[in-house]
Amino acid sequence: MLTVLITGSSTGIGLRTAQTLAAAGHTVYATMRDPGGRDGGAASELEALAGSRDWKLRVAELDVTSQASADSAVRRVLDGTDGLDVVVHNAGHLNIGYVEAFTDEDVSRLLDVNAVGAHRVNRAVLPHMRERRSGTLLYVGSTVLVTTPPFLGPYAASKAAFDALAVVTSYEVSQFGIETSIVMPGAITQGTNHFPGAGRASDERVAAQYTELDPLVERTHDAHEMLFAPGKEAHPQSVADEIERILSLPAGGKPFRSVVDAAEAGVDHVMAFSDLTREAFVRRLGFAQTLEVKR
Repeated sequence: MLTVLITGSSTGIGLRTAQTLAAAGHTVYATMRDPGGRDGGAASELEALAGSRDWKLRVAELDVTSQASADSAVRRVLDGTDGLDVVVHNAGHLNIGYVEAFTDEDVSRLLDVNAVGAHRVNRAVLPHMRERRSGTLLYVGSTVLVTTPPFLGPYAASKAAFDALAVVTSYEVSQFGIETSIVMPGAITQGTNHFPGAGRASDERVAAQYTELDPLVERTHDAHEMLFAPGKEAHPQSVADEIERILSLPAGGKPFRSVVDAAEAGVDHVMAFSDLTREAFVRRLGFAQTLEVKR
């Protein structure tokens, strides 16, 4: 059984993944930004569920926008266990609106949460994993970096940055026995606060210049719901199940990338070709060894 730290565990994919992995017998640290405050309800419910089912699950504080918070959360795991085997990078936020109306502070804040946050957690955990010469970094990305739908500009940019950091980090950590898997969910419209809790652009003056497009923006959630065939729904449990499956695979046998997309947008085909092209280029550079996990 594995010891797993999950970021963004208060709702949606993170919450379902914490429950699914704990039910499978893993030791889970379900982290969230403010378990003693705004996430208190979610934290209490998760702890109560864990207690009733005798799961090895603990709720911990981790704010991915703070290096000190990431360091503290990882120290807590290491102090309470024999070592940390897996980090699931799941914390993230969605913004909807007109690109021009997002200030530089808006965009920087979203990049900070959705991309730099994972880097901070990696900086906290990688010294331990490098010393052990083992571990798995599992990133919950998004198909949006391929599909790039309207009105999700800063979000698409942040997930593209998240993916690029994951890929380039994988080359380096592979030489210390650390595996990387990137799970790319499609739009998740049920069982999460992703769309209802989405942020908006703060420059209302600019946003007002786009009012004729407001009806389209307001349809964003419904438009994504219409992508699914009758009887299909996009639910975070499908992503949690795929994460459990990947983590159950033996060392060296985990897929580098997996697409979970109820909309069947063809992103799996695009990314398969993209990764083959990227890997061929890395080999041409003479860095082929970085594509294999060193044992």
